[in-house]
Amino acid sequence: MGKMSPAKISKQQFANILLPFALDQVFTYSIPPDLNGKLTPGQRVIVQFGPRKSISGLIWEIHNEAPSYPVKAIQNLLDLDILITNKQKQLWEWMADYYLCSLGEIMKAALPAGLKLESHTRILPNPDFEAPEGLPEIEELAWLFLQKSPGTTIQDLAGILKRKNPLPIILSLQTRGAIVLEEKIKGGYKEKTTVILEIKSDLKNDEQIHSLLDQLAKAPKQLACLEAYLSVLSPQKWQVLQSTLQTIPGFSSSGLQGLVKKGILIKSNQPISRLFRQQKEIEPPKKLNEEQENCLSKLRQKDQRETVSLIHGITSSGKTEIYIHRIIDFLTDHKQVLYLLPEIALTEQIIERLRRVFGSQIGVYHSRYSDNERVEVYHQVKDPTSQIKIILGARSALFLPFINLGLVIVDEEHENSFKQYDPAPRYHARDAAIVLGRMHRAQVILGTATPALESYFNAQTGKYQLIELKQRYKSIPLPEIMLANLADGYRKKKMRGHFTPELLDAIDQALSNGEQVILFQNRRGFSIYLECDACGHVPKCRDCDVSLTLHKHRNRLVCHYCGFSIAVLSQCPSCDSTRLRTHGMGTEGLEDEISILFPNAKIARLDLDAARNRKAFSRILTDFDRGKTDILVGTQMISKGLDFKNVRVVGVVNADNLLHFPDFRSFERSFQLMTQVSGRAGRMDEQGLVIIQSFDPSHRILQQVLRNDFHAMYQTEMTERKAFAYPPFTRLISISLKHKDADLLARCAHHFAQALRKKWDYRILGPQAPAIQKIQKYHIRNILIKSGKGNEHKAIREDIRSIMVLFNQDKQFRQVIIQPNVDPF
Repeated sequence: MGKMSPAKISKQQFANILLPFALDQVFTYSIPPDLNGKLTPGQRVIVQFGPRKSISGLIWEIHNEAPSYPVKAIQNLLDLDILITNKQKQLWEWMADYYLCSLGEIMKAALPAGLKLESHTRILPNPDFEAPEGLPEIEELAWLFLQKSPGTTIQDLAGILKRKNPLPIILSLQTRGAIVLEEKIKGGYKEKTTVILEIKSDLKNDEQIHSLLDQLAKAPKQLACLEAYLSVLSPQKWQVLQSTLQTIPGFSSSGLQGLVKKGILIKSNQPISRLFRQQKEIEPPKKLNEEQENCLSKLRQKDQRETVSLIHGITSSGKTEIYIHRIIDFLTDHKQVLYLLPEIALTEQIIERLRRVFGSQIGVYHSRYSDNERVEVYHQVKDPTSQIKIILGARSALFLPFINLGLVIVDEEHENSFKQYDPAPRYHARDAAIVLGRMHRAQVILGTATPALESYFNAQTGKYQLIELKQRYKSIPLPEIMLANLADGYRKKKMRGHFTPELLDAIDQALSNGEQVILFQNRRGFSIYLECDACGHVPKCRDCDVSLTLHKHRNRLVCHYCGFSIAVLSQCPSCDSTRLRTHGMGTEGLEDEISILFPNAKIARLDLDAARNRKAFSRILTDFDRGKTDILVGTQMISKGLDFKNVRVVGVVNADNLLHFPDFRSFERSFQLMTQVSGRAGRMDEQGLVIIQSFDPSHRILQQVLRNDFHAMYQTEMTERKAFAYPPFTRLISISLKHKDADLLARCAHHFAQALRKKWDYRILGPQAPAIQKIQKYHIRNILIKSGKGNEHKAIREDIRSIMVLFNQDKQFRQVIIQPNVDPF
């Protein structure tokens, strides 16, 4: 925004402020005289919201139109520079419109927590207050506690008083003058600093230093410390890190303290980055084979520079190397690159691979990095002088303030992990990345061995450029795939636990040859549920309509939806029988079973329970990559693009769990998952072996996986989807309605569906209860809308938003939670 004319500056100005709330509006504040002409859309300010709370918000626009109601003034300006760019604003507005959410919800998701500040209410006792006789006991208890613990928060006081809502007590004490409420801004990014030592300026010559050394002869600790300081000085540079000095023989804290006290050495704090700094020498990229060169050549065509390209390359065909060469092209043009991955799980391996080529030009952005690290990356991305030019991250990296974006890569573009489900915005990162690319006139590359059917349809119909890689790198053959019949194994009593003879023999052979094994089971925990043999009772979650999963290592029965857990039962709570039996098997049970069958093998497990943090995940993968682990048991976390040199055998323990899922995408996803996990085998020299266990080996999808026949799967699925009006031939919008009162919810869902049917009758399905009808005490009803594309889809979204506003204003239904989900795949 340019300078404003004096006439405009003299008028009262107002700013529309965006706050991180799920409210579909901005809030108008007046601009105080000292900030007139100094504010720009995109800056952060502190404003008061409600009677007391202060919070940081974003200036969305500045204007001279006074609202019809009294407004509060902006309290403070936080940043001189803008925090979000115009391109970010465009993306946010598109997402809010398309995904039926508020700009405030997008702000909450888009900004790192360190850039969102809010006030923290503390309760202070009034020292002049004298408690009157007859003060209610609960208020007297609160007041006495506050005298001992001034500055207690409202939440802490609620715990002390054992009251869910202590506000009436606080309000009464405040009215009596017994307490004062104080608002203190909390949160925010903290700069990391290090201590620098520098010798006094008039001592920076040889003559003065020699004289100083003689003077310190009677202070040996100070002399030794000064000599240590001088020993690490680099030419023409007098600054030394205190941490460096502390590692040198002769250093002592008291000696340093004496030198500082005398003014000989001066201490200062210097900001340092938390981000990675390259230490190893970088390597040139690998030479591409002929098929890869052809692919790169197509991407480099001038008419494809601002388009979307889908690279359909079989597993281990070298897609990452093509990405690296294309990244080099854009870095040469001084452009930024966004490299999106579906899972944090993938980033550790890819980071190392890219850093060997690009060094410290790589910035990493995802939720397992500290908030301060993410704030630093955020600021680096909008700094044109920054060394970081490539951002590698999960879906939230879309929201970074790119200023010169040239290339967007969406790796494993088929993955449903790119879809955000809760909370809002419920966006799909692949689709949003394509929109982001168009806004920046950047090239977008989607890459996968098993494309999403919508993406492949777009490529077949000419919307995307299609590039296919049909050979593995170095012409390594695809793994041999075998189907093992579980029904035969159980009938002929050949099973050992959950393993067929075929899979056990393959594991034994691989271990004998010093090779590694991956076992895939897409359920975590020890067993799926417990059941009483006497009465059939199954322990269930108290708040969700699901059974509890046994986690043997934690000795708990756990709900995977809300986290509720109880100790493992020794007898049935219904009939007191001790005959409790486990059903089904998760990764934890599989790990135990395989350790009994192969006692000498080193076994590790990779699932959400075993890899709770970044370090644990990295350690598990590093140990497996270095050969410290023989067998890796895991969920779908092990299927997503990981590259291990010595894996010979991959076992899918039960394919039927994937196939028989109530979702129109279950066959597509089963094919993708089994093909991807199969691709982890035999990626170097020898052909790998994949064994898929199933009760129905003749199933169409399993036969297509056996032949690696993506095109046959695509054709059959497209025929069915066209017949039943599913994507890509229609668009879907799901509306979930939730409330603790099942009857009220049923009425609300019925009226909502009827409101939609007035205009879109033939498009509306439901309301109906989902497979899991209650989660965290909330009953659920779903309405599904099948819309056409283009204008009809837009019109339906507008009608949904209008109906939601009416229901939120209705006294009967305003407490019902309404969650629209556009493209709910």
